[in-house]
Amino acid sequence: MASAQLWGGRFADGPSEAFQAFNDSLPFDHVLAEQDIQGSVAWADGLRQVGVITAQECQQLQQALTELWQELQQHPQQIAGAGDEDIHSFIERKLVERVGDLGKKLHTGRSRNDQVATDLRLWSRQQGQAVLKALTTLQGALTEFAAREIDTVLPGYTHLQRAQPVLFAHWALAYVEMLQRDHERLVDALERMNQSPLGCGALAGTAYPIDREQLAQQLGFHSACRNSLDAVSDRDFVLELLSTASLSMLHLSRLAEDLIFYNSGEAGFIELADDVTSGSSLMPQKKNPDALELVRGKSGRVTGALMAMTVTLKSLPLAYNKDLQEDKEGLFDALKHWRAALNISSQCLQGIRVNRERCRQAAQQGYANATELADYLVSKGVPFRQAHHQVGELVQLAIKQGKPLEQLSLSQMQQVTETIEEDVYPWLSLQSLLEKRQALGGTSPERVKEALKKHQQQQKIRVRDANLSDIDAIVGLVGHWAGAGENLPRAKDDIIHSINEFAVSEIDGNVMGCASLYIYTTGLAEIRSLGVNPQSKVKGQGRLLVEKLLRKARDLHLKRVIVLTRVPDFFEQQGFYHCSKDSLPEKVMKDCELCPRKANCDELAMEFRLL
Repeated sequence: MASAQLWGGRFADGPSEAFQAFNDSLPFDHVLAEQDIQGSVAWADGLRQVGVITAQECQQLQQALTELWQELQQHPQQIAGAGDEDIHSFIERKLVERVGDLGKKLHTGRSRNDQVATDLRLWSRQQGQAVLKALTTLQGALTEFAAREIDTVLPGYTHLQRAQPVLFAHWALAYVEMLQRDHERLVDALERMNQSPLGCGALAGTAYPIDREQLAQQLGFHSACRNSLDAVSDRDFVLELLSTASLSMLHLSRLAEDLIFYNSGEAGFIELADDVTSGSSLMPQKKNPDALELVRGKSGRVTGALMAMTVTLKSLPLAYNKDLQEDKEGLFDALKHWRAALNISSQCLQGIRVNRERCRQAAQQGYANATELADYLVSKGVPFRQAHHQVGELVQLAIKQGKPLEQLSLSQMQQVTETIEEDVYPWLSLQSLLEKRQALGGTSPERVKEALKKHQQQQKIRVRDANLSDIDAIVGLVGHWAGAGENLPRAKDDIIHSINEFAVSEIDGNVMGCASLYIYTTGLAEIRSLGVNPQSKVKGQGRLLVEKLLRKARDLHLKRVIVLTRVPDFFEQQGFYHCSKDSLPEKVMKDCELCPRKANCDELAMEFRLL
């Protein structure tokens, strides 16, 4: 049986069995063992720095904690049934068994309130990174599917009725877009939660002069929480993770529903692999899409966790309340099933066999070219509303005769409108229907191939805001291109002071490109120091860096972004237009007047207008 409770001194009698069973959280919060030990190792060092324990005691505690974690990794089953109140009690008891009363010193100045808040953030950060990888993997599986089915035509649906044909690749890339938003939301949530509550005590802060910022850095947080009351009671990060998980599971449920329908006997567009399907205990012919049905079903489970946590937090007063113990089970369960759903969805996509001929036949049915016929009439000068009505009559005629529109004779069509001529038939072909969807975001083969190429590049390249750990890489890139005469040189100190202006591109964890957004006092902004490692084989980094800085400019409500360049074609592709250097007095005064090549400058000025 476990030792006495951590709080037992105030009580003459111990908890009843019923209360203990109701109160104890070890059966589920045991998953926080690693994070509790991480926090304890850091806290021991903090206590050493303020003289509560000696350097030797600190080393002894940290070594014992490290050995305890190694033991728990080998025998994890010992934790959940140990009988302790929670994981913090368990770790402390095991530590005392190893180092005696020294283990009891570790909790000096620390409360379980800031301890559990820290553990949960550390765990969430770790699990969030794992989910990000699963999201990226599924995006990759969808992109590979799109590349494989780049020429496959599929009927598009509205109201579950055949509407207009699309490329199967276009369908797959629609889900890549959804998952990208999920990825960005999760990155944002992880960034916001990356603050350390450790050292905030029960609610009012610790009485010891602990350097909380150093403690935060030691645990990998970017900063310490600024208010002790908020730090121990804040579970916004739990809600954000659950909200992001719920929305992502909604997307996965939609993906699953599409694939379930496409796999059905009624559609017959695809066949799922044996390893993600099951049979019937009664009907030997059945092949059921159980994996996808479970993805669809688990979306409700994850959304339920979000609703439960929202209601739990709704009326809680500051600061800590035991209600907050309910923050864990739903979160643990939701992130586990979210990650599992992402992984099984990737597996489902990899094994799909597409019946391309059946897809094409279905795309040609259901009068999917009716809109094209209306557009044909518009090209002949017929107002769209009138054309819409006339095509509706032609559809009725085709239905009565049991024919598709393109098989009606010219004389039959002219019974409805004499505007139609022999040149109508090329408009009604499947290829024509697709090729005409040339606008950005459309399903024309050209546009879909462009989108596919962009997604393939994005999955290799990570573009993010720069931080101080990127300084050496940025200095190297800027120095290389300055030496080549393409950029102005910048001192390392200048780059350090301007690090918040920079974005970097990353390939396999290595910085391969950089660019900065410099803002003049007039509000004009300039993209500067744009350069990619010439050894990098991955294309598209420059474009993604420019897109990143233009998004930043929009967020800052800037109106105009300029660039001086010798590669105008590149910036024209990004939407920049040529302008006169005379319209850039800020740039001329700041840099051009000091430039040694001022007299024979061969750079062109270009601008991007932000609405």
